[in-house]
Amino acid sequence: MSRPGVLTGSAMLVENGRITQVGSASRIENLTQAKKAKEVDASGCVVVPGLVDCHTHLLFPAPRLSDYEKRIGGATYEEIAASGGGILSTVKAVRSSTAAGLEAAAARSLGLMASHGTLLAEAKSGYGLETGLELRLLRALHRVNGPAEVVPTCLGAHAIPPEWKQNPDGYVAHVCGELLPEVARHKLAEFADIYCDDTAFSVEQAARYFEAAAKLGFGLKIHASQFSSIGAVELAVKWGALSADHLEAIEPSDVELLARSETIAVLLPVSVLHLGLSRYAPARSLIDAGSAVALATDFNPGSSPTPSLPLVMSLACAQMRMSPAEALTAVTINAAAALRRVESAGMLASGRPADFALFNVQDYREIPYYLGANLLKLSYRAGKPVYRQGGI
Repeated sequence: MSRPGVLTGSAMLVENGRITQVGSASRIENLTQAKKAKEVDASGCVVVPGLVDCHTHLLFPAPRLSDYEKRIGGATYEEIAASGGGILSTVKAVRSSTAAGLEAAAARSLGLMASHGTLLAEAKSGYGLETGLELRLLRALHRVNGPAEVVPTCLGAHAIPPEWKQNPDGYVAHVCGELLPEVARHKLAEFADIYCDDTAFSVEQAARYFEAAAKLGFGLKIHASQFSSIGAVELAVKWGALSADHLEAIEPSDVELLARSETIAVLLPVSVLHLGLSRYAPARSLIDAGSAVALATDFNPGSSPTPSLPLVMSLACAQMRMSPAEALTAVTINAAAALRRVESAGMLASGRPADFALFNVQDYREIPYYLGANLLKLSYRAGKPVYRQGGI
C-alpha cells in the first residue's frame, strides 16, 4: 500500500476506451503523431486511476436535516433513531417516492461523486425494507445513467422496519426467504450486506442472513463493529466475507483475525467526524498487521453526507495515520478489490479500461493535503470525458 508506482515524464495512449500504451512521454507522443491522436495536456497535473468508492448509500431522496440539527444539539445516534429519525426516516421518504424520483436522486448523487473523481461506486439498497421497495431501489440503480459505474448491493437487513419491530427474527426470516431470492432471481445485486451491531442485527441473525445469501450466490459484506464489538468481524472471517466495513470498535484480536484472512477492511472516517465521535478505525494497526485496507465515503443522508473521496483520504491521513500513498491505494486498487473489480478498475496499465482522473496538483500527496479542496480538473471514463472543471 505504501508504493503506488509513481511515473514521471510519462504518457498514456488510449484507443477504443482502453489504455494501450503507458511509457515515456516522448515515445507515446511519437505514437500519437503516427495515429493522429487527440492530445490531452496533463502538464502540471497528476493523473490517477478513477477513484473507487466501495461503500455508499447514495440512493436517498432527501437529506436528514432534522437529525443534523438534533445531533448538533447533543442528541446521540441512538436517541435520534428512537425519536423516529435516523435510517427509518429515510425509509419513510423512500416509501413515498416514485421510481423516477429515485432514479433522479441516484443520478444527482453520482454526479456529485464524479465531480470529486469517483468513477466506480458501490451503491446499497436498504432504505425500502420491504421486498417491493427494495427491488425498486435496486432497479433504479440499474437504470440510472450517471458519470460513474454503479455496483448494486442488497442491504436487506439495514434496520428493523416498524411493522416488524416486535418480531426481528421474523423479519430476518422474511428477508432470507423472500427478498434475497427475488433479488437473485432478477439479478439485481452482486452482493448482500447486513448491519450487525448492538443497535441493529445480532451475530446470530447475521449468520442466518449470510447462510441464505451465500446459497443464492451473493458475495458477502457486513457493517461490522461501528459502535460495539459483538463478534461481527469473527463472523465475517468465518464466512469469507469480501469486506467488513466500519470497524471503529474492533478489538486487537479482530485486527489479527482480519490480517490472517482475505476479508478486506473498509474504513469510513467521515461517519466518525460527522457524528461528532472520536474513535476512528485502527487503520495503522490493521495495515501494520498485514490487512488489506480500503477507504470509502459511506455517502448517506444521516451519518456521512459527503461525495468526496479526497476528503476521506485527508481524514485517513490526519486522523488514522495513513500515509498519502496508503490512502491513494485504499481508494483505487484496494477499493476495486472490495468490489471484485481488480481486473477493470483501480490501476493505470496497458489493456485496462481508460478510467482516469487529472488532479490540478504536481504531487499526488497534495490530494489529501488540501483538506476539503476539490482539485479535480478532468476525468475520463472509458476514454471519454465525464467531468471537466467549469463544465464539459
